[in-house]
Amino acid sequence: MSDIDLTATDAKIFDTPSLDRRLLEGRAIKNNLLTGLTWLAAILAAIPLLSVIYMLLVRGGTRLFGSDLVDVLTSLPPAGFEMGGGIGPAIVGTLLMVGIGSLISVPVGILAAIYLAMLEPNGKMASTARFLAKVLTGFPSILAGVFVYAVLVINFGYSALAGGVALAVLMLPTVVLAAEEAIRQVPQRIKDAAYGMGCTRTQVIWKVVLPTGLPGILTGVLLAIAGAAGESAPLLFTALFSNYYISELMEPTASLSILIYNFSGMPFENQIELAWTASLVLVLIVLMFNILARLFGQPKV
Repeated sequence: MSDIDLTATDAKIFDTPSLDRRLLEGRAIKNNLLTGLTWLAAILAAIPLLSVIYMLLVRGGTRLFGSDLVDVLTSLPPAGFEMGGGIGPAIVGTLLMVGIGSLISVPVGILAAIYLAMLEPNGKMASTARFLAKVLTGFPSILAGVFVYAVLVINFGYSALAGGVALAVLMLPTVVLAAEEAIRQVPQRIKDAAYGMGCTRTQVIWKVVLPTGLPGILTGVLLAIAGAAGESAPLLFTALFSNYYISELMEPTASLSILIYNFSGMPFENQIELAWTASLVLVLIVLMFNILARLFGQPKV
């Protein structure tokens, strides 16, 4: 008789609990009940999301997936009773301002995370910076727009650069906290092995810690980009809006969120359809960033 293959009879002889699964056993009933409740909660939580996606596909997909796809994605927005038109300047403006925000917030956020997680994790400055970053995660986005308005817009006017700076203010705490957590999750034995091979602290950070924590860092960057792409309040105070393609950074520029805000309240059916189309495009842009993060954020074996 094997020591590990115990039958029900053997279990009784040796006074060992049976390993056979019984559907009517108390623990099994409780497990099945809680599993069912979890699935039910997940389905109920997914209903609003699926309904929104369905509405976007039905209302916005008519123009986006029709014969005038290129025209919708490249043309200028219509004015008044004009028919047709597109959201080209808004797409370019959104990508540009999110790019500016990323260029500012991602390097600064990762460097700050390295300081918080590796250099002075228990120092007073690190504790203060960590606390401020957590406070800024709940910072009202409109206040970021007011701050940049007071610093840049009053002196230099509405511009894509001011919009990008406002988005960077909102993105920075998410990048910092997510990158710090990703760096902390790198096993200490990996760092010790690198130190044991003679690596300096700088080499450990750039050659070991950052590549290992890259998936978590990209996740934080993704969350920051996804949140910034849909912001509208700070852009009202900084980038304003324009019906034309941007030609320089120091001029007002269009964005998808402001276009949706402007067109959704108009009494013209054409503009309302474009607002739905812009909403769908915004969702697809966020989805694209998710897919890219999944592709490039996988740990290399």
